[in-house]
Amino acid sequence: MNRPLVSTPSDAGSWSESLRFDPYRAYLYSYPHKTAYRRFETPLPIADLWRDEPQETRFLYMHIPFCGARCGFCNLFTLPDKRSDVHVEYVDALERQARGWAPHVSGKPFARFAVGGGTPTLLEPKQLERLFDIAEHTMGLDVRQASISVETSPETVTADRLDVLKRRHVDRVSMGIQSFIEAEAAAIYRPQKPDEVERALTLLKRDPFPVLNLDLIYGLPGQTVQSWLYSLERALTYEPEEIFLYPLYTREQTILKPEQIQASGADIRLDCYVAARDRLLAEGYEQHSMRRFSRPEAATAKTLLPYGCQEEGMVGLGCGARSYTRRVHYASRYAVSRAATAGILADYVAAVSHDTADYGYVLNEDEQRRRFVVKAILHSEGLTLAEYAERFPGREAIRDVPELGLLLDSGLALDEQGTIRLTSEGMAYSDAIGEGLISPQVRELMEGYEFA
Repeated sequence: MNRPLVSTPSDAGSWSESLRFDPYRAYLYSYPHKTAYRRFETPLPIADLWRDEPQETRFLYMHIPFCGARCGFCNLFTLPDKRSDVHVEYVDALERQARGWAPHVSGKPFARFAVGGGTPTLLEPKQLERLFDIAEHTMGLDVRQASISVETSPETVTADRLDVLKRRHVDRVSMGIQSFIEAEAAAIYRPQKPDEVERALTLLKRDPFPVLNLDLIYGLPGQTVQSWLYSLERALTYEPEEIFLYPLYTREQTILKPEQIQASGADIRLDCYVAARDRLLAEGYEQHSMRRFSRPEAATAKTLLPYGCQEEGMVGLGCGARSYTRRVHYASRYAVSRAATAGILADYVAAVSHDTADYGYVLNEDEQRRRFVVKAILHSEGLTLAEYAERFPGREAIRDVPELGLLLDSGLALDEQGTIRLTSEGMAYSDAIGEGLISPQVRELMEGYEFA
């Protein structure tokens, strides 16, 4: 069972004190989290889920759940498996799913297309080509008006794979590095040599994509603020358009256990965050969230379709991918252990059709409003009260989500002409703030989730 989540304090003083005491409670990268998903009593037809969705544009996502090795901090739905025949069978299944879904979900244009994982570039070039063929020919993606992003890893960056991404009009390549120091990478069970990272970066910069994103992690075992800044400086020498800074999290299902981190010494994550944030701002990067920093000029040359609506209209293909309609979030079952993940993948590959959703979360009106707030307040754009009122007629955000008032009263957020934004200090405590915005109903489901 998950570690119990911290309850939301009832006044601004105790709220801010609790944030400072425990700033790294949970990484709320989606709402509701997958651990709140449960099996539906009656499977929901895909056709019915998407029939009346109001978005003008949508987001197409493909999940490739394979990687070379599972890192010590990873709790994603992914399986270490390099076998090409297994990859082919999986892409076959993804194509079957796409053909079944396309009549129901491709009526609106896709403004975004992303391939994540796992490590998508673990696939051979021929299978990478197939993913783009499925996106374009089956799902109707127009590459001229959609932003396209692909995740990669240093060891899978090869000239033939990059050639595929170039020819298929990829705008953004995101590579997880985590650390340029071999001992730090080894401490998180990541078999990665600095020379391999430098080789991959050199190849990526030889014929650059519009946006190169690099991921780094702070708070690693044995890491110091100085060694953390060394990795950041090495990343900056390659002038990436975007950098994501992640604090290290460990959970019961990860290889690296929480007690191992607690025994490694003082928690330096906040010091690392502040040092890196200040360095990136001085270098001219703009901060969009606690994690994302980008150069102002970073952009594709395409004229992109707009996409918003708090990340609804997400069509997720592949085992482990989430799909979001306004009212229903759904996916395959969630697991972290090798045995459970392999079993779910086997069921997906063997399935003849994917015409219903049988696992997920149905958002009532309260949860739809809370999701809107969560997805806005943790980003620099903030929560525009007028947009909230337009989306939910007759409602007021601060009345519906009283935690917003605590943020304002504590000075962790400001109301700037009708837009509530986190202050610099509030942004530093984003993970704790996000955790505090979880509703009691979702919290109970998350705490009660049993991993296989």
